[in-house]
Amino acid sequence: MLIETLAAAHDLGRLYDIAGVLVRHGLGDTVRRLGLADRLARAGHVLHWEHAADLARLPPAVQVRLAMEELGPAFVKLGQILAGRADLFAPEWIAEFGRLHSQVPAVPLDALRAQLREDLKGEPEAVFARFDTEPLAAASIAQVHRARLHSGEEVVVKIRRPGVVEVVEADLRLLGHLAALAEVEMAWLKPYQPQLLVREFAKSLRRELDLAAECHNAERIAANMKGLPHIVIPQVYWQYTGARVNVQDYVSGVPGNHLEQLTLDTGFDRRVLARHGAQAVLKMIVQDGLVHADPHPGNVFYLAGNRLAFIDFGMVGRLSQRRRAELLQLLLGLVERQAQAVADVLLDWAGDDHGVNLQQLEAEIETFVDQYHGTPLAELNLGQMLSDITSILRDNHLSLPSDLALLIKAFISLEGMGRGLDPGFSVVTQATPMLRQMVRAAYRPRALALRGWSALRRTLSFAEQLPHDLSKLLRNARRGRLHVGIELLHLKRVGDQIDRAASRLSMALIIASLVVGSSIVMNVQGGPTVWGLPLFGFLGFVGAVLGGLWLLRSIHQSGRSGDAEDAS
Repeated sequence: MLIETLAAAHDLGRLYDIAGVLVRHGLGDTVRRLGLADRLARAGHVLHWEHAADLARLPPAVQVRLAMEELGPAFVKLGQILAGRADLFAPEWIAEFGRLHSQVPAVPLDALRAQLREDLKGEPEAVFARFDTEPLAAASIAQVHRARLHSGEEVVVKIRRPGVVEVVEADLRLLGHLAALAEVEMAWLKPYQPQLLVREFAKSLRRELDLAAECHNAERIAANMKGLPHIVIPQVYWQYTGARVNVQDYVSGVPGNHLEQLTLDTGFDRRVLARHGAQAVLKMIVQDGLVHADPHPGNVFYLAGNRLAFIDFGMVGRLSQRRRAELLQLLLGLVERQAQAVADVLLDWAGDDHGVNLQQLEAEIETFVDQYHGTPLAELNLGQMLSDITSILRDNHLSLPSDLALLIKAFISLEGMGRGLDPGFSVVTQATPMLRQMVRAAYRPRALALRGWSALRRTLSFAEQLPHDLSKLLRNARRGRLHVGIELLHLKRVGDQIDRAASRLSMALIIASLVVGSSIVMNVQGGPTVWGLPLFGFLGFVGAVLGGLWLLRSIHQSGRSGDAEDAS
């Protein structure tokens, strides 16, 4: 039960506030369907339903957006993340989530002074040569004041709002419980994994609450951008920085939402700015795997010399090497209109456990990509193509892996910013050379050797663990804990898979034996040699290499044949 699992008594009061806001914004039916009204009534709270229809005439997406704005930082941030989930929500919902803002009244300096004094080890007027008492900006998590160091540098001081951590943690606990309840009460939500979505969101928001973590992100991205002199990342002043406050360079330039100031008369070339911005964001996504997850115009400044400055690295996206390779294949497939390559990646992401018709999904993807054959590269709108792809997944009740949603949002934002600067901007034209370069790098001998060695190590580790796993399996069987489920419709396929797995396992054991045996033979003196090495040891290693190549080829072909069988 939700009420019984709340972490603390004050969470119950917050739940009452949340339910009240939902009712007031015309979402009373959702409150009832989740069972919150009955649970709160049993806890002694009575909701006031007389205003339940106050905003009922508004579209549902608008009602939800207004409710989120009123509920505070955790819900606003959740909505901003959902603005990138076109795979989950229809366009009208994405548009409303995109309008969410976290601008709130600033906290008076007197209310911040005790916290600042503790973090800065002194009064701000003494620590800095100048400290502006009026903030530059105020948001739901932190507010920013301008200052000057005694050494003369102009800086900004970002201060976390007092008490915000406690509010956010309470909301995150409630969101977790609500997600679990939604999966039970609204079965249609289960394929979208609301609990996983909330867990990923909670990790991201907790990192954003740590203002020192934001600075670590900024320095990592600054190091990655060293090869691009036209990209500026504010310097961090660590002697003043901690979890509740950070100090960075003040960026003086044209804000990203004041494009009318970017003219040749003022020294700016908008085409060059669009190209520089595209190079930076593409490098973050395709090469580095660490991306500014919210590159909207408010976080970009244009500087003299056609340079760009990025600020606010509280929210970043991270991609593993494997995911970057998959994203690379997807983007290159879209750019070069290779329908099968796009379908392969999306089917891998979708999996086959959602009851979806994979053959129909593959046909839809191929039809979508095929429509762009013959279209010049400069006319392709990659952001729109990604939006359309996520819509296809949504229509088939599938969702993107959570670590990719922010990346696709960044791509769409990049294209929008580029076209705002230069109506003729094409992110495809900018991306194609980098994508092809990355593909060539992935197939260089050293890269192939490293991947082969990694696969061999995993195979040997599996072979080493096999006796223990078999022993555990037999123990469970003797204790009656072994459960076997067989889907008769796919019995032949299961048998074929077991046969292939057994063959590969046997080959892995032979390879391991050859490696161990050859290593021993190499240390034995005497006998025939080749190139100064013991002949039989050398032949053993050659056999192990050939066996390893066969094993990798077998695994690769098995994956492709499995996809073909799924589609049939």
